Amino acid sequence: MMLVFYLISLPLTMGMVILTLRYFAGPAVPIYVLLTVGYTWFCSFSIIILVPADIWTTMVGHSSKAISLFWSLTYWSTFLLTWVVVPTLQGYEDAGDFTMAERLKTSVHANLVFYLCVGSLGLVGVILFIIFRRNWSGGILGFAMACSNTFGLVTGAFLLGFGLSEIPKGIWKNADWSTRQKVLSHKVAKMAVKLDGAHQEFSNAIVVTQATSSQMTKRDPLRPYMNIIDSMLEKMLKEDSSFKPQGGRFGENDMDYDTDEKSMASLRRRLRIARDQYCRYRSEYISFVLEALELEDTIKNYERRDATGWKFVSSFRPVRTGKLGPYLDTTEFVWRCILRKQLQKLLAVILGCMSAAILLAEATILPRGVDLSLFSILINSVGRQELVGQITSFIPLMYMCVCTYYSLFKIGMLMFYALTPGQTSSVSLLMICSMVARYAPPISYNFLNLIDLPGKGKTVFEKRMGNIDDAVPFFGKGFNKIYPLIMVVYTFLLVTNFFDRVIKYFGNWKLFKLQIEVDGTDGFDTSGLIILQKERSWLEQGYKVGENIIPLARNFSSTSIDIEPGSNNTMVNKDKSASISRANSAAELEKMGEYKPLKEEVKQETSREALTKKYSGVREQPKNQESNSNSTDKESTSIAVDDGNSESARASLSGGLALKWESMKSGLLSFKTNLEAKNFLPLRQTQESKAPSHVSSSESLDEIFQKLKRSSMDPKDHDDDDEF
Repeated sequence: MMLVFYLISLPLTMGMVILTLRYFAGPAVPIYVLLTVGYTWFCSFSIIILVPADIWTTMVGHSSKAISLFWSLTYWSTFLLTWVVVPTLQGYEDAGDFTMAERLKTSVHANLVFYLCVGSLGLVGVILFIIFRRNWSGGILGFAMACSNTFGLVTGAFLLGFGLSEIPKGIWKNADWSTRQKVLSHKVAKMAVKLDGAHQEFSNAIVVTQATSSQMTKRDPLRPYMNIIDSMLEKMLKEDSSFKPQGGRFGENDMDYDTDEKSMASLRRRLRIARDQYCRYRSEYISFVLEALELEDTIKNYERRDATGWKFVSSFRPVRTGKLGPYLDTTEFVWRCILRKQLQKLLAVILGCMSAAILLAEATILPRGVDLSLFSILINSVGRQELVGQITSFIPLMYMCVCTYYSLFKIGMLMFYALTPGQTSSVSLLMICSMVARYAPPISYNFLNLIDLPGKGKTVFEKRMGNIDDAVPFFGKGFNKIYPLIMVVYTFLLVTNFFDRVIKYFGNWKLFKLQIEVDGTDGFDTSGLIILQKERSWLEQGYKVGENIIPLARNFSSTSIDIEPGSNNTMVNKDKSASISRANSAAELEKMGEYKPLKEEVKQETSREALTKKYSGVREQPKNQESNSNSTDKESTSIAVDDGNSESARASLSGGLALKWESMKSGLLSFKTNLEAKNFLPLRQTQESKAPSHVSSSESLDEIFQKLKRSSMDPKDHDDDDEF
């Protein structure tokens, strides 16, 4: 009976791992990667569900050999997977070579620095073990475990603190419909621009691949490798028939891929990465758009609840029929419009209380003889009730894991990897499973420090892991009781928005700001609202979400580039290099007539016409710029401007800027008037802003354009900011 909770949790954990992999894994992920990731996740979560059983057996005084066996099996499996198997397999999947041996060789070479660092740390640890030899509680294996988890304990404390602060706060703020609408308008706009960039890169990779293949003869020794790449490209295009390459261009070295086998491997890798990135951004864009449209339907249904008879009416779902149809519509209305919002706020309050209890327990680890840990008191109060005691241990431990992994995913999505439903690549899955496995033992050890067991007993895990104070003697005694205090102070600074105030004071430190879920709640993103309106109209016409977004998003990405009066030659060169993109975008916008706009009155100006007027200045600007350049390289995306013509280029750009600015303001103002006439602007906006149209319209538009400019020039916009 000692392992009832553990034996019940094991199959549930296995089922959760399988469902998670099926939900997030991309279609091109091979089976051996799925098995490796699944087993790594299973071992990591097995450590977490084994902790409650270990605590209970220690409390009742049972010495279970089964607990010791399970600890050894799960921990060392996770250890080997994290430090040996997963990094090697990750490099193997990332390599573009054509044979198994070459891919494995590339992986080992790429991980050589990693292995050298790990080996050097292990050698230093052995030397310290010999020099500072004392009464080591866990022996050499305990020393190795403690050293390997020291990094996880220190960094995990900061990840835990961030999650304890941001998860309850984010749930509470996003429960408000108006706040969530603002967040989604920003996310849709940013993701549309990123999707356009990924589409452009994928198109470039396709053009380069086809050009390389066409210039290579059949007798070329590299032709077999090129045939493999051609087959891969053909398969990609068949799997995604909706993708239409547009505007592919050559870079400076894009015709040098036929040099040797390594260059061909680089081309193959580039094509695969471009396709994975495009699929990832498209999936995230679709999820944000659907959520925004559903939220808009929810708000409209709540406002019109008396007219609809408390039945939910969806704008892009067929009406339910049959006897159960009205009951299902009423149930959906009650859930979406009433219950879900209140339950989110209740959940935020509960999680906030759990965060406060964890912080209190972490802050009172150092004082001896005082047990202020709520979880320790609850676990000790249930006594010998096995199932209740283990559930009481599991809930706070699982919440600590969620907080740590939430922070880990948020940071990783900005730099390394992304967890995208249905489109997560092999490399991202392997990186994520490595991080999950690396932090599972430190989180468990941190939680065990919060529990005061009767008689100062130690669990099997603590005995096997060893004491960090002994493992790292130069940190001093009581290190595992001091570092949680640092995390508590850090979390308190996060709650009080200390870091945001410092970053705001030093405006040029925005590079170090972590994009969180509720950023951008200061107002609606105009481009995001326009995109949502177009997506709704396309859905009504039978198109799929994201099917026609690329031309529209390209116009928004091009307008984000602006030139300030008195800018230097570098800025002129950058905008000169973007002139062709803006010209193509304006031409594509003129062709938007094939996409039927929303049903409007004949006398009103359509949104397409307003957007065409908005970007009419953009079409004038490239003509003025191209008249001042001496030469244009047709095979390169970068166009240089001679120093002698920089002054005349700036003069012509100033005239184009003035025309562009006026046309953009007038076009957007006209479009905004149409939106207000059609009641498209999100509900409650007029209540919050007190009818902004009665204020100075030109000033509000200036603020909008300045905001769009600042958001586009902000370096964080180029990062991966997707949510977990």
